[in-house]
Amino acid sequence: MSEELIMPRHVAIILDGNGRWAKARHMPRNYGHVQGAKTVEVICEEAYKMGIRYLTVYAFSTENWNRPKDEVDALMKLLRDYMKNCLKTAEKNRMCVRVLGDKSRLDPDIRERIGELEEATKDNDGLHFQIAINYGGRDEIVRAAKTLAAQAAAGQVLPEEVNADTVSGLLDTAGIPDPDLLIRTCNEQRISNFLLWQLAYTEFYFTPVAWPDFTRDELIKAVEAYNRRDRKYGGLKEE
Repeated sequence: MSEELIMPRHVAIILDGNGRWAKARHMPRNYGHVQGAKTVEVICEEAYKMGIRYLTVYAFSTENWNRPKDEVDALMKLLRDYMKNCLKTAEKNRMCVRVLGDKSRLDPDIRERIGELEEATKDNDGLHFQIAINYGGRDEIVRAAKTLAAQAAAGQVLPEEVNADTVSGLLDTAGIPDPDLLIRTCNEQRISNFLLWQLAYTEFYFTPVAWPDFTRDELIKAVEAYNRRDRKYGGLKEE
């Protein structure tokens, strides 16, 4: 890796291709999700070693509930197991973990584990790791709008006082810098309702590599592509 690379402070990743990766190997989709969870652990560690301070991954969207019940149930079991492992990893690497999304639809035991994980890691000074679970960008903005409307109705805020910072402060990502780089794996080229507000000035990088096959080298390729962008004016730098 070139020493001249400028590291993005915040990288967001849409973890795509777990099911297709498994199917290509004649394995059930859930096998792909298990392997994908292992890749998350690896990339968390590699990202921090490279100097990336914030990493946000799209693990389960508000639309994912529409998947077959057996797949959703398997994903929830995987999530339970991951929460346990994540706590151990966070203790080892001093990782600060935060879960984005509407937690109300999650089972009570999962919500409890999320609360324990966030509380136990809130003062850690390593990688800031955000996991989007039951998350949708539109849903996040609607929830923020409802909060703002309630505050206005209670006289806590005046309409003329509302600005972009006001809205940002009511989002799930309040206090977290917007992503500098978004990576989507498995060659899909859409943002799928992810961080709609926060991606306003983010650079996008799409790769054909499925998430279970995503490695440190692939992350470096994405950062190299990021470095070829002109962040001041937008677009590619002149050769």
